[in-house]
Amino acid sequence: MTGLSYKEAIESLQEESDYEARGDAIYMHHEDVEARLEWAFYRPSGSHPVQVSDKNVIVSIMAFNHSRLGALERFNLVNREVISDDKLRVKIRNRSRMLFRAMVDNDFRELVSVLERYPVFMDLACDQMINGRIWNETFADPSAASRFLEMVGEGAEGKLLEGVSRRLQPVKEFSVDEAKAYLQMLNDQVQNLHLYLKEHYAKAFEKWMEQTSLHPLQKIVWQKQINVLKERR
Repeated sequence: MTGLSYKEAIESLQEESDYEARGDAIYMHHEDVEARLEWAFYRPSGSHPVQVSDKNVIVSIMAFNHSRLGALERFNLVNREVISDDKLRVKIRNRSRMLFRAMVDNDFRELVSVLERYPVFMDLACDQMINGRIWNETFADPSAASRFLEMVGEGAEGKLLEGVSRRLQPVKEFSVDEAKAYLQMLNDQVQNLHLYLKEHYAKAFEKWMEQTSLHPLQKIVWQKQINVLKERR
C-alpha cells in the first residue's frame, strides 16, 4: 500500500474515471479482510453481490448494509452465519427494517418469499405491518397477503389485521367494470384466500353495491358473486 492505509489508498483512486473498476480489481478479493471491509463501505454504486456473500461475516454485514440490491437477493446472498446468529443479525437489523418497510409497502410477494426462506425476520415484518407508514399506491396481492397471514398463524389479530387491511386494494371508488374484474379475480382464487381477506372483501363489495346505481336484477347477480367469498372453504 506504499505507506497508505486502505482508506487512504481507496480515496486516492476517487478522482480516476475508472475508480470503481480499479477498486474492484484491487480490493474485491483482497486477502486482507480490512481491505475488503473498506471497499464494501466505499464502493460508489453500492456493495457488489460478491461482497455481500463474503466469507467473513463482518465484511458481509458491511456489504449487506451498503448494498442497493433488492431485499430477497440481499437476504439470499448474506453470509448464512449472519442470519443464524442472534448477535450478528442485530448488526443488520436497521437495514433489514428498512427493507421490510419497503416490502410491506409493496404487493407482499417479495415479503412472502423472504419470510418463507427466513422466518426469523417475522417480527420485523409484523412490526412494519403494524407501525409502518404507507408511502405509495401499490396494494397487496390478495394471494400473497393470504400467505402472509397463514405464516403469522394465531398472531394474526388486532392491529396486525388492521395493518394488512390498510394495504389492500380499496374498492369503494371502483367503476362497475373495475369492480366486476376485481371481484372475478378474487373468486378465481378464492380457495387460496385467507378467511380474513374473504370477509374483508365481501363486506367491501356489499358496501360498494349499496352505493352504486344498479338494477335490482343486477344486484342479485352481484350478490351471488359476493357470496362466493362468504363460503367457508
